[in-house]
Amino acid sequence: MSIEPAAGTITIAGKSVSRLGFGTMRLTGPGTWGHPEDFTTAVSVLREAVNAYGITHIDTADAYGPHTAEALIRHALYPYPDDVLVATKVGMICPAPNVWAPHGHPGYLRACVEASLRRLGRERLDLCYLHRIDPKVPIEDQLGTLQALKGEGKIGHIDLS
Repeated sequence: MSIEPAAGTITIAGKSVSRLGFGTMRLTGPGTWGHPEDFTTAVSVLREAVNAYGITHIDTADAYGPHTAEALIRHALYPYPDDVLVATKVGMICPAPNVWAPHGHPGYLRACVEASLRRLGRERLDLCYLHRIDPKVPIEDQLGTLQALKGEGKIGHIDLS
């Protein structure tokens, strides 16, 4: 039984999802750094968003934690309901609490996608956003890498955050 989301639906990446999505950045520790203070509550919040409120659009990034939010999503929601879209972002680093920088080197983007697949327990990312354009790397190289990963079947849809 699916719950009709209060805000209605929208189509993203070819999938009808709740217009109101759930952003996972604040599920991590202070400054978007480390694990949440209460792991059980973080998992419960994710499950309640989907099961009680009909949220079917989960937004995350490999940099949240770093790497923490994706692992929480898997723990809370795997196996994923068919109607849930997990959109993740790559191409941003968080080397310390509240410190952010774009990192669009093709090898790094590829490694991010591969690691996100493992953390989320997926064979393909439904939607992969380039978190930020790295001004030090040609945009063609950044998007070209994501396009190549899409061609390999590792990404379903690509967009910019």
